[in-house]
Amino acid sequence: MAGKYRDLIRMANDKKILVVDDEASVRRLVASYLAREGYQILEASNGDEAIKIARREKPALVVLDLMLPGIDGLDVCRILSQESDSFVLMLTARSEETDKLVGLGLGADDYLTKPFSPRELVARVKAILRRGRAARAPSKVTAGAVVIDRNRHTAAVDGRNIDLTAREFEILNTLASRPGMVFTREQLLEQVWGYSYFGDPRVVDVHMAKLRKKIEDDSANPRHIKTIRGVGYKLET
Repeated sequence: MAGKYRDLIRMANDKKILVVDDEASVRRLVASYLAREGYQILEASNGDEAIKIARREKPALVVLDLMLPGIDGLDVCRILSQESDSFVLMLTARSEETDKLVGLGLGADDYLTKPFSPRELVARVKAILRRGRAARAPSKVTAGAVVIDRNRHTAAVDGRNIDLTAREFEILNTLASRPGMVFTREQLLEQVWGYSYFGDPRVVDVHMAKLRKKIEDDSANPRHIKTIRGVGYKLET
C-alpha cells in the first residue's frame, strides 16, 4: 500500500511544472501553453521564491530564467540539482556558449534562448520528462506476446526473436509501454521521432507497415498491432 501511495504522489508531481521568470508576461505565456497540455503550473518571479516553492511542491520540471533578481538562475539551478530530482530547462537572453556550458554543468537538462517559440518549449519539456520516465522504466517489458528488453535493445514475439531497426524498436517499445492504449500518429511522432521532426506524419504508417511484416503472421490481418481507424495504433494484449 505504501508503495502504491508513493507512486500516486509521484504521478501527481510529474504533472507539476514551476515557471520562474521576473517578467510576468513570459510566465503567463509559458504557463498558458503548458496548461493546455495538462500540466499543473506553479509560478515564481525570483530565485528565492522559486527555491521555496520547489522545496514545498517538488515539481517534475522547472522552467528557469537565467537573469533573476536576488539569487540568479545559475545559483537556483545549482541548489535544485543538489536538493531535488527536478529537471531544469533554462531560459536566457544570452546565447554565449560559455553560459550554456556553465548552465548545463550546474545541472540544467536543456537550454532555450529568448526569444523562443512556445511550441518548441512545450516540445522540449515533454522530451525532458519523457527521458526521465524512460530512465525510471523497467528494463524488460512484457505486453501480451511481446517481450522487450530495453537494455539489450531486443524484442521477441511469441518467443521468437525479431530483428528490428532502431526506429521499429522504438515504435514497438512505445506501444508496449501502454498496452491497449491507442497512440495517434502525432503522439508516435513525438515519442519516437522527437520534437525536432516536422515531416509528413504518414512516415508513421510506412514504418508501421514494415514493423508488422516482421512481427505478424499475416500483416493484412494483424494480431498484435491493431489499427484504430481515424485515430491511430495500439498493441493488443
